Amino acid sequence: MQTKVLFLILATGFLSGCLDTAVVPATAGGSWFNHDRRTAGAIVDDQTITVRANLALAKDKQIWKESHISTLSYNNTLLLVGQTKTNSNKRQIENIVQPLTGVGNIYNQISVREPIPMSIRCNDTWITTQVKARIMSNRNIGINRVKVITEDSVVYLMGMLTKDEEDSTIEITRRVPGVKRVVTVIEPMDRLSRVSRQ
Repeated sequence: MQTKVLFLILATGFLSGCLDTAVVPATAGGSWFNHDRRTAGAIVDDQTITVRANLALAKDKQIWKESHISTLSYNNTLLLVGQTKTNSNKRQIENIVQPLTGVGNIYNQISVREPIPMSIRCNDTWITTQVKARIMSNRNIGINRVKVITEDSVVYLMGMLTKDEEDSTIEITRRVPGVKRVVTVIEPMDRLSRVSRQ
């Protein structure tokens, strides 16, 4: 059982290119978790969706060889980012994850081009770590209201936020060195879901 769990964790990390090294301080544990607006069931579902999506994509040898794909799930919405060599691959990636149990909306933000090198992927991980740390330090937002992933210096934000929280999160992210652009996939507290590019 422990071996299976370890494999799933590693599969998720390696598909992203570099393992995400952001760590939540132990002293922040209780308040950090309480910021999450998802139900406990939704939190577990999101973790399961991400793992299942990564494993399903890894089974397609052509996709694995010709693509770099990162996945992120929040409240059953699945975000796909990365690069793949053909439009056919991009469509196939979405077709692979569409039937997975629990997946609601899919935002396919994959670019059709050569996959980025490992050096850029590791820089993306560093940017993500910095963004998370700055969001975590803002008590008005709370890190568990926002998920962060970076792809080729473009930062994607997923979460459930008020308009003021969203604006603050975007501004915080923009100020992180190396960020080229911010893309939000926000489930508003008072508006319909949408994708917006800042």
